[in-house]
Amino acid sequence: MAGIRVEKVSKRFGKVEALKGVDLEVQDQEFLVLLGPSGCGKTTLLRIVAGLEAPTSGEVYIGERRVTHLPPRLRGIAMVFQNYAIFPHLTVYENVAFGLRMKRRPEEEIRRKVGDVAALLHIEELLDRYPAQLSGGQRQRVAVARALAVEPEVLLMDEPLSNLDALLRLEMRAELKRLLKETRTTTLYVTHDQVEAMSLADRIAVMRQGEIVQLGTPTEIYHAPADTFVGGFIGNPPMNFLRAGALGGKVVLEGFAVPSPVEGEVLLGVRPEDLRVSKEQAEGAFRARVLVVEPLGPHLQLTLEREGETFRALVDPDFSVAFGEEVWVRPNPGRVRLFHPKTGKALA
Repeated sequence: MAGIRVEKVSKRFGKVEALKGVDLEVQDQEFLVLLGPSGCGKTTLLRIVAGLEAPTSGEVYIGERRVTHLPPRLRGIAMVFQNYAIFPHLTVYENVAFGLRMKRRPEEEIRRKVGDVAALLHIEELLDRYPAQLSGGQRQRVAVARALAVEPEVLLMDEPLSNLDALLRLEMRAELKRLLKETRTTTLYVTHDQVEAMSLADRIAVMRQGEIVQLGTPTEIYHAPADTFVGGFIGNPPMNFLRAGALGGKVVLEGFAVPSPVEGEVLLGVRPEDLRVSKEQAEGAFRARVLVVEPLGPHLQLTLEREGETFRALVDPDFSVAFGEEVWVRPNPGRVRLFHPKTGKALA
């Protein structure tokens, strides 16, 4: 196996700068996810690592090899695409064996390796079928099996689960995570789905407008976002941002206060599940008015309003509250994060 190193990679398409001097290192056997909205450059970066696009500037290394100008077939990679890209005229067996045949491996070795990856992905009974006879989830397994059969140094995946329905996507996420832990394959994975990224990744690189704005574990990204973009992009519902004033080393919202490293206006960031809502006045709480109550099974989602700002809170499903009621909201002080009101950057 091998790691990936991207150094100062930029990419221009005419006047559009898709990547702006990106630096990234994926450790050996790590599962790293490139996460961001459409158009942020994540697929372009993946394609440059794969050799399907040439960088305008910068270098790409796989292991200790500089591969910037090598064709894909010489990079020791395999790729799984969004549309699976399996051959409709070949059986599952021949699809999985395709890469091995291109490498002119002996027939006995091909049979053994196809059998091994088919067992790993639970598709042994499908080997004689054609893709048209398979479900979406089965086709996805075949695409992964074909990639793993050639024992790549690096596996690149471009939104491979996006064409599956929600229940199958949930099942395949768990299956994929188990599989790649077993095979210990270095994986670079592209998605715009933050739930997918959080559940699969060892680390996440959050991208915006051709740059990596934060790189960290799912827990770090979720609880300590580097700026308001990351806090608002990760989480469903996303992080709340409330305007507040800092004076004398403290941010104060009515009865609630936390230390502040700066003076003046700040944004107080807190996730909906870190707000405690009560009908009775509580110490360390501020008042808000209920605008919307949404039952969501395991909890109620409340949309609340305070001094013209709306925000969300998650409460127990048996919490009885109605439109227009006044409630008291107490953030968990240990989960509050402060941001600069203009730059959006987190304050130390």
